[in-house]
Amino acid sequence: MQDIQVATRKGLFTVRRGAGWRIGPPQFPGEPVTQVVVDRGDGNWYAALRLGHFGVKLKRSTDRGESWQDVTAPAFPPKPTEGPLKDDTTPWTVDMVWSLEAGGGRLWAGALPAGLFVSQDHGESWQLVESLWTRPERREWFGGGYDHAGIHSIVVDPRDPAHLTLAVSCGGVWQTRDAGASWANTSEGFDAGAYMPPERRFDGNIQDVHRIAACPAQPDVLWAQHHGGIYRSADGGRSWRSLGTPAPSAFGFVVAAHPRDPQRAWFVPAHSDQQRMPAQGRMVVNETRDGGASFRTHGEGLPASDAYHLVYRHALACADDGETLAMGSTTGGLWVSEDGGARWQCLSRDLPPIAAVRFA
Repeated sequence: MQDIQVATRKGLFTVRRGAGWRIGPPQFPGEPVTQVVVDRGDGNWYAALRLGHFGVKLKRSTDRGESWQDVTAPAFPPKPTEGPLKDDTTPWTVDMVWSLEAGGGRLWAGALPAGLFVSQDHGESWQLVESLWTRPERREWFGGGYDHAGIHSIVVDPRDPAHLTLAVSCGGVWQTRDAGASWANTSEGFDAGAYMPPERRFDGNIQDVHRIAACPAQPDVLWAQHHGGIYRSADGGRSWRSLGTPAPSAFGFVVAAHPRDPQRAWFVPAHSDQQRMPAQGRMVVNETRDGGASFRTHGEGLPASDAYHLVYRHALACADDGETLAMGSTTGGLWVSEDGGARWQCLSRDLPPIAAVRFA
């Protein structure tokens, strides 16, 4: 059985595979769910909610979504009244959990604003990773779509869970190899010329990386969808290479990496930064099978005209078989492909706006 968790603005839906695909009733109906993750170490499921006036909440399930319990949500400590951070203009309040990942007995949460939090007791308690939050470079980060910078991508190296790669919008790529004790900006190769003045276009601390994903079987290969195009790294994220402009566009927000083949990845293009919808109203998925040297454009089963869908950073996922993909849109469309993205089946056009999809 293959489940898909679908986090939406009005609840968390589980899609179960049997003779076909069936969408179940929502958990947390009417409540915005921003992230969901499966800890494959212990089998727990986690869902993060963004409840506005009532703040951020975190739920845990130990029975594959049949029941949920409240656990502690990440929270900043009190803001210092003395020292260099007393004048920090960034709010010290978690507005949203933008990323959730598990590995090596830890849970990691990336927040808006851009705080990184870690839990070592299944979400019962959380600690701010102060070594990243207190870096002076953080004061230069800025929002890409939100008022403040946020951490939307966390890649845990399966060979070494102390090695993390983060993407910050807008703050570039950051890595730690000691579980957060120290950090390095590893944004070499990214080009911010589309939105920054020439003297800062290669500044690693202001790069707007929309999403990163790694090949689990060969985690030194990472893919990035950047505000300025598509990139790939073959050296563990230390440096990045632009892959050019596939048709119809290199602009988008999401990337999914094949679980075993480091040459394969999928992207969902939008027309442009100025027009965040499919080019010519036709929704497609771009796939590369040769490390970005060329791309195939897939559209069978997707809206071919008058389409206005946008796929958010976390709303495209590839299952462990490397052939089953799930994709959700801001206008409530949900599709599944069972042949590596060549053909797509629409499961719904009527879901709430989809923030994330995840195979479980």
